[in-house]
This record gives sequence, structure tokens and C-alpha cells, in this order.
Amino acid sequence: MKELKELVAVIARALAEHPEKVDVREIEGQNTCVIELRAAKEDLGKIIGREGRNAHAIRTILNAAATKLRKRAVLEIIE
Repeated sequence: MKELKELVAVIARALAEHPEKVDVREIEGQNTCVIELRAAKEDLGKIIGREGRNAHAIRTILNAAATKLRKRAVLEIIE
């Protein structure tokens, strides 16, 4: 779903120091949507957060939005 991809992109760009290097791709299956997030190496720490708190929060928001669309979404943060 394009909405889910845009949601992750907006959140990741807000956290990153180099928002132009944030790349979000979407792989869509029948019921599941995999969102791949790539960012500059120096921004990965900010996006993931301490002990993965930011990544967990992004996944929570993504799952809430996906549930509303009656889909299942998985976020993969790729180095």
C-alpha cells in the first residue's frame, strides 16, 4: 500500500540528518506488505534509536495503519 510506504518515509526523513538519502521500498504480497527502509549509515542510529525504541515505535504506528487498511505490514531496516 502506497500509504504505508509514505508513512514510513515521512517518519524516517523527520528523524534523519540527511533526509535525501532515505530510501523506502515496498514489496507487496497477498496479505502482507514488506517495507524496506534504507538510510545513510550515520542516520541509522537515529532511526533505530536507543535500544531500538524509535524502530519499535515506527513499527507500532505502521501496524496500526496497516490494521486499519486490513493488511499486515513488516518493516525491515536495511544497513
